[in-house]
Amino acid sequence: MKLYTYDHCPFCVRARMIFGLHRLEFEEVVLANDDEATPVAMIGAKQVPVLEKTDGSYLAESLDIVRYIDHLGGRPLLDETVRPEVSDWIARTADTVRRLLHPRAVLIGLPEFATQSAADYFTRKKEAAIGSFADNLAQSETLLAQLHGDLADLAELAVSEQAFGGRLGLEDILIFPLLRNLTMVRSLQLPPKLAAYTEKMSAETAVPLYTDQAV
Repeated sequence: MKLYTYDHCPFCVRARMIFGLHRLEFEEVVLANDDEATPVAMIGAKQVPVLEKTDGSYLAESLDIVRYIDHLGGRPLLDETVRPEVSDWIARTADTVRRLLHPRAVLIGLPEFATQSAADYFTRKKEAAIGSFADNLAQSETLLAQLHGDLADLAELAVSEQAFGGRLGLEDILIFPLLRNLTMVRSLQLPPKLAAYTEKMSAETAVPLYTDQAV
């Protein structure tokens, strides 16, 4: 199977996680961010992740891919429970997270931005939503101060360093991609419980962190 992704995309991380958790081999194809033709030809929209199944058909939507792979062998791993407090935290912090991550994603050498045209494409699209990347980078200290308080709240919701909700489940699929991507922020200070969880989940899913590339 082939999985079409962007490295920085949290939705793509969800799909990568389930392959890692099941120890399943797959071919990852990282698309250039300005490549509209490839995903449109597959699913009719510029969207990733896209799974190309063994029969040649395509599956989009990250959680659909997660559930498909989780049930593929008849032994699903994931608890479907997502606590309302977890969903609320994700929604409440979404803007701060975007403003910290979008400007950094084009600076750390990711394959989807290997060409200037791909980086420019991403920048134009995201600046239309969050404003100037330069301005957001300049506000990093303020944004981080706010996020650090939010992360302290999130740590209170973490049941275990091995599984966010106490049992491996959809909460991990939702939370780990956000924490993993935040490791591209050099001044980030994860609470110890979240730092340990992020490291363990990275090892378990074979999705590397950005710590060494952080800006």
